[in-house]
Parts: sequence; structure tokens; C-alpha cells
Amino acid sequence: MDLRFRLQSGEYGATVPFVKPIGKIYMKITESPKITEPSEITESLITEPSEITDSPIAVAVERPMRADARRNHDRILAAGREVFGENGAEAQMDDIARHAGVGVGTVYRHFPTKEALMGELVRQKFALFVLHARAALMSEEAPFDALTAALRRNAEQIALDAATRYAMGAGTAVWEAATVERDELSELFAELISRAHRAGTLRRDLTVADIPMLMCGVSTSMDRDLDWRRHLELTLDGLRASP
Repeated sequence: MDLRFRLQSGEYGATVPFVKPIGKIYMKITESPKITEPSEITESLITEPSEITDSPIAVAVERPMRADARRNHDRILAAGREVFGENGAEAQMDDIARHAGVGVGTVYRHFPTKEALMGELVRQKFALFVLHARAALMSEEAPFDALTAALRRNAEQIALDAATRYAMGAGTAVWEAATVERDELSELFAELISRAHRAGTLRRDLTVADIPMLMCGVSTSMDRDLDWRRHLELTLDGLRASP
């Protein structure tokens, strides 16, 4: 059976090729001629290629991760956080597999490279930073206090996670895994900075581009047996507007 067909859409002027991938399910979307809003589109799931018809739209959807696969995924991440935190660049996928209690093949199925695993650890950490920044924007604190509270909370998370500190310095590929979260974090901090500027409590030359530099400096103190909290407080005090 030829599973290749073409999507014809006169309304949108598009002809889109579609090829059935292996290990997917299909979502068939039927469109009524009277539909004017996306909410009026109805969806039905089909699992066999033979059920695919000449419907206006057919979209391949990834199967959700099975419960056992999700458990393994989480165990690998936890093990990776521990092993990278202890061994840094010396950490090997075999070590992570042993700590996770799974075969090394299972580790590679979830994360084909060390960089992919480190990238997910960094992405998760930045997702947490985003939550802290959102909470700061929603708080009733004064703008400068809200900004510095978010920075303190993020610094505390970095201090608790040596693996993330190592991963953040592991190269471009690792950082790219957190592109979406980093972009959102920048937008949130840009708003926190703007509010503090409008309140006149933050030095005028501070920009959102300065935040990673400041936090990387504090993070370096954490790995050198220095008082990183004092380093952070001195840094934050330097952000106040001059009297």
C-alpha cells in the first residue's frame, strides 16, 4: 500500500507531502466547510495506516512515553546529576547507567550523547529559573527587591547542583538545549529590570545582558570554597541606583 499522499488545501494554497513514519500514531482532523474558528475542528485518533483516508489534514503525533520508560528517563537524569556533580568531565555514560540501575543501551536510547544529557539537566534548571522570575513579577515586593529575590533564588539552586554548574560550562550544544527557557528567562528579567528602572532604584546602565555575567561570577565562587553568598550580596548591592 502506498502510504504517501498529498494534502491539497485550496483555502491556504498549499500542497504538502506526507510520509508515514514508523512508530507513530495518526491524528485525523476533519474540517467542516462552515468552520471559521480553530475550536470547531474535531479530532479523532487512528492507529492503522489502512484507516487513513483522503481527509483534509493528517498529522503524525509522537506516542507518549510509557510509564516504565518515564521512570527510566527520570532515573537517568537523577544519576546524571549525581555523576556529573561528582566527576565532571570524567563522567562516563557507563557510570551513569550503573547509578541509574539500567543498561547503558537504555541510557543511550534516552540520551544519545553526554551533551544531550547535560543539555536536559541545564534545560530543567532554566525552567526552574523561569518559575522564580515569574513569581518575582507577580509578587508585591518593591521592584528592586523583586529582582534581587529572583537572583537569590536562582543562585541557591545553582549552589545545590554541581552537575548543572559543570554542564553550564560544557559548550554551545548544551546551552542550545535550553534555548526556549533562556529566551523566556531573558524576557522576564528584562521586565523586572525595566520596573526597577522606572522606580528609580536600579542603576541605569544595567541591562538584561549583564545578568548571565553576574551569575556566572557568583557560580565560580561556589566551586572555589569561597563565600558565594557574600559575593552575591556584594554584587546585588552594587546594582542599586546611586543616591
